[in-house]
Amino acid sequence: MNNQRRSTEEAVVEIAKKRCRVLIEKIEGLGITQPCKQTLFKLVHSELSFLSRFPISLPLSVNIGHLEAVVHILQQPFITAVSRVCKPIPFPFSTASKTLPSPNPFHVHIVCTLNKKPVWIIVSDRNPNYISWHPSNKTKGFKSRIQQLLHATHSTNTLKPSSIIFFFSNGLTNFIYQKLKDEFGASKLALEFSDSDFDFTEEIEGEWINVIPRTYKAACVLEIKVGCLANDVVSSEHGMKGSCANVLPLENQGGNENLNLGSGNSFCALLSQMKKVDSTKVEDFSSEDDFINFDTTALIALVSGISNGCAQELLNKPKDELQHRFKGNYEFVIAQAMSEIQNPIHADLSAAISGKRGIICKSVLSEFKELVLMCGGANEKCRADQLLKCLLVVRDSPSERLMGLPTTRKLALKNKIVFGTGDYWHAATLTANMAFVRAVAQTGMSLFTIDHRPRALTGN
Repeated sequence: MNNQRRSTEEAVVEIAKKRCRVLIEKIEGLGITQPCKQTLFKLVHSELSFLSRFPISLPLSVNIGHLEAVVHILQQPFITAVSRVCKPIPFPFSTASKTLPSPNPFHVHIVCTLNKKPVWIIVSDRNPNYISWHPSNKTKGFKSRIQQLLHATHSTNTLKPSSIIFFFSNGLTNFIYQKLKDEFGASKLALEFSDSDFDFTEEIEGEWINVIPRTYKAACVLEIKVGCLANDVVSSEHGMKGSCANVLPLENQGGNENLNLGSGNSFCALLSQMKKVDSTKVEDFSSEDDFINFDTTALIALVSGISNGCAQELLNKPKDELQHRFKGNYEFVIAQAMSEIQNPIHADLSAAISGKRGIICKSVLSEFKELVLMCGGANEKCRADQLLKCLLVVRDSPSERLMGLPTTRKLALKNKIVFGTGDYWHAATLTANMAFVRAVAQTGMSLFTIDHRPRALTGN
């Protein structure tokens, strides 16, 4: 009897170990930052370490299911700009009394962007029958947890989400669902999470078999809106009207009525894929408009001679001539030209901007014009003029949460204005300024950005 029990325990433990190993492979394939991956790796290896101890009594008390659910969410294509995973977020110091101890950190399983808005995601893999609403000797109760989370959202401007998403991987009892709905205004999330997660391994014979099927068909996904963020625009009738003042008047726009893009090159094809600026009236924009915010690096990458067929010509020039022209940037420019030949940047940018309405803030417009005037050649200047005619110019209107970050060398004010304006418009910012993106991520903030390889003006 003891041998049979031991055999059963070993089989259960071995399955749990396999689930951990499969999870490690999944984490390696996630498109999230390395620090977030390292956090998940650490948690999974901790589970493996626990499972390696004997004796282990059944039923197993492990967190593998919870980690599987977290990774399952991170695999969803609509989850972007993940800045924090399974780490506590500390309360900021009280401005009233910095001498008092700060409250305990609150736990958010995923901080990310969903539908172009910042959200917190809470994951529960518990048996729904064991989720208690009211406090007891063993638990503070789920209601208390939600109250703490909502209080936390109002304690910080920089990390404040637009909503909190609850993912109950094993479903939810009707009683808890009704309580969440009636007391906190929870509603089912419109987005559909995939309801299955199959992991395969290979047999010796080479055939593929399913070893660890995991289904989320019973999962319940709810959303509690935190309330309108400061500077919340393009999401409601009020917001659309209120943002009118942040679009520059017609005389400041490029206007595209006389724009002749021509044909036969990647630059013209790229501009033709964007939505045209036919109006500067915000009420003419749909709340579903998909904006994309360009910083100066993105505009330069679009018009650079390197990106527009001159890379090989540049490499064919004498080294002395190039070193004299580009001086300390010689190696930088040569590397860009070689990168362009191997992988043209316009093809990459096409996926990011196709079907979107491009916007730039006034600061970017001024900086871009100045750089093109000083460093651009005749062709680059012509492309710059064409590009600006396809973009909507908006006032510098950074979101409160970006401006709430401390201004430092890595979080420069001018970058907070540019990226903050994109955040204001719920638009991804297309950028090669990864130093700023990393600095923002280190604060725990989720910021919607799309990175591209850098390009320089060449005088083409």
